[in-house]
Amino acid sequence: MATIFITGSTDGLGRAAAQSLLDLGHRVVLHARSADRGNALGELRSRAQGIVVGDLSSAAETKAIADQVNAIGRMDAIIHNAGVYTRPARGATAEGHAETLAINTLAPYMLTALIERPGRLVYLSSGLHRGGEGSLDDLDWTRRSWDAAKAYAESKLQIVALALALARRWPAVMSNAVDPGWVRTKMGGAGAPVDIDTGARTQSWLAASEDPAALVSGRYWHHLAQQQPAREATDPEFQDELIGKLGKLTGVELPGV
Repeated sequence: MATIFITGSTDGLGRAAAQSLLDLGHRVVLHARSADRGNALGELRSRAQGIVVGDLSSAAETKAIADQVNAIGRMDAIIHNAGVYTRPARGATAEGHAETLAINTLAPYMLTALIERPGRLVYLSSGLHRGGEGSLDDLDWTRRSWDAAKAYAESKLQIVALALALARRWPAVMSNAVDPGWVRTKMGGAGAPVDIDTGARTQSWLAASEDPAALVSGRYWHHLAQQQPAREATDPEFQDELIGKLGKLTGVELPGV
């Protein structure tokens, strides 16, 4: 059985993935934004291998999350599930970054760089990433007028590009991106067409299944089927430029092969 770390696992898709993997007998390390949210997990927490706490909008707390995971031991897989949708304003983290960028892109990049390398990486994206092309000119929204939908789309394009870049950079790691669809969660709303079990199924499968179809890397998935992502996400030059910019923004360098 695998040991799997899931960010943002107190509710929504992250919690659903945790529950399904635990039901299959896997060991799951949970993540909560705060101690109070972790304490509210109840029975799920008692079943977990462990829980780490930290706010992904903070670089310092993101680094502390990586330290907590590494103290537990090497993960077989990591599901980078946590994220935010449209923010009404740019906002600013303690480091001055746009909140959407910090949580949706900078945090998974930092965790990827700082946590001991697992065998599998799964990144949650969105079909809306196709509206984020051209996103590297003003990555942190310091010059443009704030556009919440565009910022979200850009962050989800960036996370697909990161997943595919890692498939090239770390050939021993299976790295994939997933579009879970518009799911009935707190983020997606009650009117969303996709139930939560369907929305969580692909990332859980990629993280732990021994099905030959799941043992691939550098792919973009939607409901257990491979799809073609936006052109920029597959462009090695775009991927490398993105990694360079993320390294400068965070001060954290992504290890090589």
